[in-house]
Amino acid sequence: MKKVALFVFNGDPVCFIHVLLNGLDMKAKGMDGRIVVEGAATALLPELAKPENPLHKLWEKAKSQGIVEGVCKGCAHKMGTVEEAANQGLALLDDMSGHPAMSRYIEAGFDVVSF
Repeated sequence: MKKVALFVFNGDPVCFIHVLLNGLDMKAKGMDGRIVVEGAATALLPELAKPENPLHKLWEKAKSQGIVEGVCKGCAHKMGTVEEAANQGLALLDDMSGHPAMSRYIEAGFDVVSF
């Protein structure tokens, strides 16, 4: 099975939608695609939770299908969204000095793509 970790740093919703679409597409095609929310993208969490947000349905679908691996703990602290991540039941990833390590995914056989 092909394994891909999608690290999304970019906080632009136009970029973020592509991460969600690709993650869901990979899941639909039997791949193990995982989304890791990093950097400025962690600031999107409160907006993604709002039902009127255009990305809300895709975000909820990605979470319900188990492809959202989690959120960078350090970046969520910096962006003030740690509480929102917890409210959404998202894991805070911090195995590399407070940030998620790409090496963990590479060692597990994942290709890493960053946005």
